[in-house]
Amino acid sequence: MSKKKIEVQGLEIRIESIEQKDYVSLTDIAKQSSKAKPANLIQNWMKNSNTLRYLITWEKVHNPKLKVIHLDDLLVQTTDNRFIISPKEWIKNVNAIGLIQKSGRGGGTFAHVEIALDFCYWINPEFKVYFNKEFVRLKKEEAQTKNLEWHISKITDNIDEVRNLLDTIPHQNPERNRLKSPENK
Repeated sequence: MSKKKIEVQGLEIRIESIEQKDYVSLTDIAKQSSKAKPANLIQNWMKNSNTLRYLITWEKVHNPKLKVIHLDDLLVQTTDNRFIISPKEWIKNVNAIGLIQKSGRGGGTFAHVEIALDFCYWINPEFKVYFNKEFVRLKKEEAQTKNLEWHISKITDNIDEVRNLLDTIPHQNPERNRLKSPENK
């Protein structure tokens, strides 16, 4: 699990790669709004019927192990103003993969980047624009690093191939030959 951070409008946001997918800390994003505790803000976002419909659709598209039996009940419950669902309950009830709840130090609620963008828009559309810009910059930087690593790996492989080829040339200086032939031993 690789951990990264980006800074958006002076706010540090953690991003973790889990099973080669980026999950963004909704807890960190929620700190952008100082009016409520992050956990309460995330719950308020989740109790919105449009948010729940979005989460349901996202899970249907990306999660083959989704427990669909509970989805209709949850949508009906959103019509009740007293309805509250936490990320932990959501994950447990529908076997969700788009949200991850982590406890302890460095914990909080993490969401797949697509879901995190929806949360950003719900909190503040302007913040979403800056978050998206910074996230895209991070992904470009990662791609450049991977590209450089790939090229270095190919160069190293080619050097090894040339050395191995040179080692097969007969009658060369024995000190230069890394593969010791029976007569050079």
